[in-house]
Amino acid sequence: MPFAPGGSVQFDAVAILLHPDDNIAIAKTTLQPETIVETQNFASLHVSTLIPSGHKFAVKAIKTGEIVRRYGQFIGYATRDIQPGEQVHLQNLGMGVELRDANTLQAVGQDYAFCADYKPVDYVPEHERRTFMGYARPSGKVGTRNYIAIISSVNCSAHTVRQIAKHFTPDTLAAYPNVDGVIAVAHGMGCATRVGSDDYALLQRVLAGMATHPNVGAYLLVGLGCETNQVSEIVEHHALDAKSAPGLKRVRGAHTPAVANMPITMTLQDLGGIRKTIQAGIAMIEQMLPIVNEIPRTLQLVSELTVALQCGGSDGWSGVTANPVLGMACDMLVRQGGSVNLAETPEIYGAEHMLTRRAVSREVGEKLIERIHWWERHAAMHGVEINNNPSAGNKVGGLTTIYEKSLGAAAKAGTTPLTGVYGYAEPITERGFTFMDTPGYDPVAATGQVAGGCNLLVFTTGRGSCFGFKPTPSIKVASNTPMYTRMVEDMDFNAGKVIDDAPAGVPMADAARELFEMMIATASGQHTKSEAQGVGEEEFQPWNLGGLL
Repeated sequence: MPFAPGGSVQFDAVAILLHPDDNIAIAKTTLQPETIVETQNFASLHVSTLIPSGHKFAVKAIKTGEIVRRYGQFIGYATRDIQPGEQVHLQNLGMGVELRDANTLQAVGQDYAFCADYKPVDYVPEHERRTFMGYARPSGKVGTRNYIAIISSVNCSAHTVRQIAKHFTPDTLAAYPNVDGVIAVAHGMGCATRVGSDDYALLQRVLAGMATHPNVGAYLLVGLGCETNQVSEIVEHHALDAKSAPGLKRVRGAHTPAVANMPITMTLQDLGGIRKTIQAGIAMIEQMLPIVNEIPRTLQLVSELTVALQCGGSDGWSGVTANPVLGMACDMLVRQGGSVNLAETPEIYGAEHMLTRRAVSREVGEKLIERIHWWERHAAMHGVEINNNPSAGNKVGGLTTIYEKSLGAAAKAGTTPLTGVYGYAEPITERGFTFMDTPGYDPVAATGQVAGGCNLLVFTTGRGSCFGFKPTPSIKVASNTPMYTRMVEDMDFNAGKVIDDAPAGVPMADAARELFEMMIATASGQHTKSEAQGVGEEEFQPWNLGGLL
């Protein structure tokens, strides 16, 4: 955004007050020192230092120790006196020491008030609901893509699965137009941990979730042979023989004699090494391809969409444009009977009361709070602070405290009731708005959500995160127009248009409807920018709790 001219300017032209109770505003343009901001509600503000676009400045005097409010909510304390027109950031805003009341473990200024703001959803009648073109699976799930996945059980087979997938180039797959690709699901885990440990269970749950994902038409599990995470145990513990991906069930079916009883697992040690396993894997995928290609897209209700909500490289505008626009689009989908899933527990820290108040039951709300307290214990055990979460890029973009970041991040989830809280990579079964407990690191969080069944992903960013995630298409939403314009090859949607001055900003409801339409088009097969560039395999990163032996 351009620099505001010096001299005198009108408040509405250069800034936004997000809530009448706020004592700070957000600069829409970079404000130069000595600028006078004329307002109707406050005395004229004298800008004393450079205030970058997206950053905060005081609209009234704030004394040392006084609460600073954004969105009408607590985001921290003034660490020294702040004058009207002065930038509010790292140099004068902190979390303070009284983060949580010792008795209730609630953050200062919070009231969990379970279910207090619960309002039933005004659903669109089923006969009026929108549709998309998706892949119906025998399990009852519906995919937005039709991939074949080659899944490694351990780091030792990661190279092998990548080489098998690499064989199937776009030219090779041209004869199979209904197959979106052959992907390698590789990782750096699978051994040096205890059988039955939390790490062991989480990894198996993630891999099983990828195998049975609605966007996967067939899969192959590849192991080394001597690893802790045995391929046979993944199959047994998660009943993969009974829940095989649809294409693979047909491969194994008696009605396909040429490939009947084809195994869904192989190991390097049994087959005689890497080269022979690659050859065997290629041969198996070649038999799967024509069968998976027979699965067509058919008309499906958008209620079959489960959308993972992510943000990364956030800036001061993320919670003003991109996240609220996505939240409104999520409300539209939920009214259509669809589902949205918020994650990243450390990044709703300080905003959890906004979610507990919307819970459908006290039990659901308390399950969320239990995860918050688990993270406090987990952080303390590792000698880190949750409230130190905003990254360097977040801070450059105008975000100062985790409470400020969390309040903006939670806006992605819209306003509908919280219907369920899930552990990492657990299958998402409730409709509507749900939450999954994950770390705040985007690839690890998205891995859990996709393994839980999300068949579409929407990712908001202010700094310009270039994110993709196979097999689930990822729509990237830019929070501001300059970044969108600069990174147009990577950004799918510009939410910055809602605050642009020339031409007049697009109404937020119109932007949300446009994003909702993009979600439907993407679910129907329209490629995202990350898909067009082949992004999405390296982002698969299961959560490692740290129990390596």
